[in-house]
Order: sequence, then C-alpha cells, then structure tokens
Amino acid sequence: MISNTCKYAVRSVIYLAIHSKNNEKIGIKKISEELDLPGPFLGKIMQTLAKNKLLNSIKGPHGGFSLAKDPYQISLYDIVEIIDGTDVFNECLIGVRICIHNPEHEVFCPFYKRSHEVRRQLIKVFREQTIGDFADGINKSGVDLKI
Repeated sequence: MISNTCKYAVRSVIYLAIHSKNNEKIGIKKISEELDLPGPFLGKIMQTLAKNKLLNSIKGPHGGFSLAKDPYQISLYDIVEIIDGTDVFNECLIGVRICIHNPEHEVFCPFYKRSHEVRRQLIKVFREQTIGDFADGINKSGVDLKI
C-alpha cells in the first residue's frame, strides 16, 4: 500500500522520536546503520522530510537530524503525504479513472461503493496515528525497527 521509501521514512522518524532527546541531532550514518538502511538513499528521504519541515537538518561533522515538531504532532498521514502523496488513498483499486471522487460523476466502478468507507476509515487512522504513539508502542513492546 505504501512504498518502501515511505516505510523507511516512517521508521527513521520513529527512530528519531525514540533516540533524539532534547533536540539532539543524530547523524545519517548512525540512523542508517541502526535501521539497516542504505545511507545515501535514507539521506535523500530525510532531506525531503526536512524540506517539508518535519525534521531539522544540520550539515557538517557535528550535524544530523532531529524532529522539528513534537512526535505527537506528526501523523503517519503527514509522512505518507510528503513521500508518496495522497493518491494511495484516492486511486481506484483497479485503475478506472472515473473513480476519482468528483460530484459531477454519477457512475463509479463496481468497487467504489464498497471501498469508499474503508478508504475513509484508513485516512482517519493514518491521521490519528502519531509518531509519538508508534514510539511509545515500540518502547513498551521492544520491537526492533530493523528490517
């Protein structure tokens, strides 16, 4: 449903929420090693999140990344929207163009009516689930963020 790029983004932001205390910067090398993700690729993902003001980024030998907001103010939807866009919530499952929600359309594909409510609920869950919630759950359960 969401891309691997987006999954990497979510995991890296959760990692920062857990390990970056008092706005402490964590370097891309450490994050990529801890999460077992390719460093250069993760760096591009993190820069995208920084450009969209979810992360702070400082360059240089003592630089790194930290959260730009409280982790309870960053939703899963925020990250998906930045990395994958919202088409994942709006595109027709079978690729029929008419399913794009438009009040002028009176006809939708056969799956639209069945999937519309599920999509609406999914968006609600993604908007309500925060990075802080993920971090709390991971801290309590001891789940490893590595692949």
